[in-house]
Amino acid sequence: MRHISSKIVLAAIFGFALAFTFSCSGGTSSPSDGGGFCDMSGYKKVEMPDGKTWMAENLNCDVSGSVCYDNDPDNCVKYGRLYKWETAKKACSGGWHLPSDAEWEALVTSVGGSSTAGTKLKADSPLWNNNGKGTDEFGFSALPGGRGGASGSFYSVYDNGSWWSATEVNAFSAYYRYMDDFSANVDRRDGDKGVLCSVRCVQD
Repeated sequence: MRHISSKIVLAAIFGFALAFTFSCSGGTSSPSDGGGFCDMSGYKKVEMPDGKTWMAENLNCDVSGSVCYDNDPDNCVKYGRLYKWETAKKACSGGWHLPSDAEWEALVTSVGGSSTAGTKLKADSPLWNNNGKGTDEFGFSALPGGRGGASGSFYSVYDNGSWWSATEVNAFSAYYRYMDDFSANVDRRDGDKGVLCSVRCVQD
């Protein structure tokens, strides 16, 4: 009985460990100690003209409420994961947070305003369709990761990217920033909280 009991205890410990396993391409595969989901230590970072330090790549932390575009792991490697808003709010941690709408606005203003910021923030990469790449003047390296619909559909990879803010419009929607392959703009839009968008974290 004592031998059988030990096996049960070991199985329970193993199952508990699996339940708390997280896969983060930029950092380690462990949860943070700051109340959020993801270890931020391994991600590229850049100080922007707004005076704040931003992630220079999209978050790629595998937690509930996030997916790879088309459920293809290769797309997570290229673009990071796509997140529902409620998950995005909690994912940044350990001295980092999901930027508010005001913080996104300050960033866009600091690089020249919404009508030209897209060109300066987009990555100089062929992953942007129709030669819609940017100059990546400040090292922000925005990529067109597309979006995921609340119903499980995916659309617009290569064509555009969308990044959540932490600011609600109402109980059903929140603000995000949008860049595409045929415009120099960074647009402020709002969308259903169940839609899946990319995440950039900003340092506290």
